[in-house]
Amino acid sequence: MPPKSSKIVSYSSAETKILGEGLAPFLRAGDVISFSGDLGTGKTTFIQGLAKGLGIEGRVTSPTFTLIKEYHPKIQDPSSKLQVQGPRSQDKNLKPETCSLKPVGLGLYHFDLYRLRSFEELYDLGYEEYFGGPGITVIEWGEKIAPLLPEVFLEIKLTQQLSENVREIEIIPHGSRWERLVPEWLKKSRLKQER
Repeated sequence: MPPKSSKIVSYSSAETKILGEGLAPFLRAGDVISFSGDLGTGKTTFIQGLAKGLGIEGRVTSPTFTLIKEYHPKIQDPSSKLQVQGPRSQDKNLKPETCSLKPVGLGLYHFDLYRLRSFEELYDLGYEEYFGGPGITVIEWGEKIAPLLPEVFLEIKLTQQLSENVREIEIIPHGSRWERLVPEWLKKSRLKQER
């Protein structure tokens, strides 16, 4: 039996980003999200919102020519002290520098497989270390590697509708964890679900 999907209509890029940002609190290390949809349907826009929700600052762009980009959050934990030893740390008169802030949070591993020619390219990248790794893996054009996706993942299909800014976003949970979390996420979302 195929997983039950949910559909949402987004009327702007801002709404698509809000939906992505709202997903972030439901994620944990090792999660994989597969995106599909034609060029210009909002895959990267959704991922930009997700990155913002994860505390990642700066411009998130699609890694079309490199296949993958890594982003790490700028959220800081002021309660921890991190000692940084410089090249002259062996000098007895110098103390190691103490940095009062240390990065925390989940990283984002952003794959764009538009130009993928073979699975070999992914093997060479060591994709297995990203899937199930210490961050969140998002894959644009994920349908190209369907046999390599884990059993438990979130699938998001974006389709452009009649207007340039209107998108239908279909959300397909794979695995019981996502079947449970998707309704919670969509309930908290400010966007209206299609009936």
